[in-house]
Amino acid sequence: MKERHPYNSELYSKLLSQYLPRIIKTEEENERFLAVVKDLLSRSHLTLEENILLELLVRLIEDFEDQNYQLNISTPRSRISHLLEARDLEIGDLVPVLGSSELVSQMMNGEVGVTTEKAEILGEFFHVDGSLFIG
Repeated sequence: MKERHPYNSELYSKLLSQYLPRIIKTEEENERFLAVVKDLLSRSHLTLEENILLELLVRLIEDFEDQNYQLNISTPRSRISHLLEARDLEIGDLVPVLGSSELVSQMMNGEVGVTTEKAEILGEFFHVDGSLFIG
């Protein structure tokens, strides 16, 4: 019996064949996958399958960078910063998304954490799973 997924497994398989995501072992591979992430984030709309690929690539990149750049430990704030940079956005662009410049400032300065509600909002804004911004 064929397993059913909430996404189109044929389309997702094509994306996997096209980009060949795997555990990143070199800086060159990391740069290549960063370019793919930047390309995906630059699109105005992503399919569910592209979103799944994007989440996978972000996790693979984070794992590589966590292991190879010990000074740059991945945090919700660093993930937000990375996604802003990849989309050529600035911190101020989060004000209309999160509601106030004070909240954005406090969040980015580490004075307050990202709540589950705000994580979901950020997830929708960046087209990624909101859990990337928790913890």
